[in-house]
Amino acid sequence: MTRKLIFALTAVMVAAAAADACTSAIVSGKLTANGRPLLWKNRDTNDLNNRVERIQAHDGLLEFVALFDARDTRDTAAWMGFNTAGFAIMNTASYNLNGDDGVTNMDREGELMRYALERCTTVDDFEALLKTLPKPLGVEANFGVIDAAGGGAYFETGNFKYVKYDLADAADGILMRTNFSMSGTQDKGFGYVRFDNETALLRPHIAARDITPAVFTEELSRTFYNALLGKDYTRGGDEWLVDQGFIPRRISTASVVVEGVLPGEDSRLTTMWIALGYPPCAEVYPVWTGDGGVAPELTGTTPDNHSVQCDRVNKRKAEVFPVERGNGQEYINLSKLYNNEGTGYCQLLTLENRKAYQRGYEEIAKRRAAFARGGSKKKTGK
Repeated sequence: MTRKLIFALTAVMVAAAAADACTSAIVSGKLTANGRPLLWKNRDTNDLNNRVERIQAHDGLLEFVALFDARDTRDTAAWMGFNTAGFAIMNTASYNLNGDDGVTNMDREGELMRYALERCTTVDDFEALLKTLPKPLGVEANFGVIDAAGGGAYFETGNFKYVKYDLADAADGILMRTNFSMSGTQDKGFGYVRFDNETALLRPHIAARDITPAVFTEELSRTFYNALLGKDYTRGGDEWLVDQGFIPRRISTASVVVEGVLPGEDSRLTTMWIALGYPPCAEVYPVWTGDGGVAPELTGTTPDNHSVQCDRVNKRKAEVFPVERGNGQEYINLSKLYNNEGTGYCQLLTLENRKAYQRGYEEIAKRRAAFARGGSKKKTGK
């Protein structure tokens, strides 16, 4: 049987990009449907087996929940997470900050984020941490943070210095980053097309001030739009695409949104919504701190420390990227995600995830009522 290959880009345009990438945003409560801030990251990494773990408070440190690589059996590097104080953090790798500074002990972003989750309660705490930690830091990243007071910022951070971009100074109430830094060397780095994709896809939601976590997990992380070509391939009827220039990528391993709280609200209501595994093939789960806050299937419970959910999603992903020989892994079988019969994974999962969000918000309402009855609002200090 002859198959017609529809290319999103010519072969000349397909180039090796940064393996540890990511697309992200920080959203002020003035743009969200319920007034609560959001922190989003579509994670791109060659570590395709991710899991979620709760790290309990110990030795005066804060309890937190975070995304970890399965191979990191000691939970040393957190790649996005939040703690009981309502402080949340994530990063996107940057490739235009450090230049040739001679530092060789690099890629310590995950270690720094775990350190921050155990100690920070506010955006200011994190800034103080960056000022006081020994240099060089061994990082080159855009760190995004929010806190329970409604604060938010990106810290474009290299080995010896950082530049802060405060959410309060963003005229339209949103900040976005991919894999270059605004304060870095101009036109260097990666993710410029993904940045433009994100900008275009969020524009109507910014105008309507109706951004929700689902806008990220169900729209941006499942949409095959390319701003450079000015075309959305998502429902165009194409069977095959080249995996280049989209927000969801073959190496996308999770779409994660931390939904903060209103100022003065119990910080234990901070919620992380996660589509674990290749986002177009993934169900969404709500995650909280405390007992029972993380669904067991998200945690590393298999003999190789994998998440049952991530393994399940990776099997679906294998149908989306079925060509293994040569450069076959660069080709997406889009019909496995969207098709005229309505049986694509994205089409089926969107219905399930809508129910998951409804159940999640019902649980949040129960927790809010329970905390109110308890009469002991969780303080955001240490």
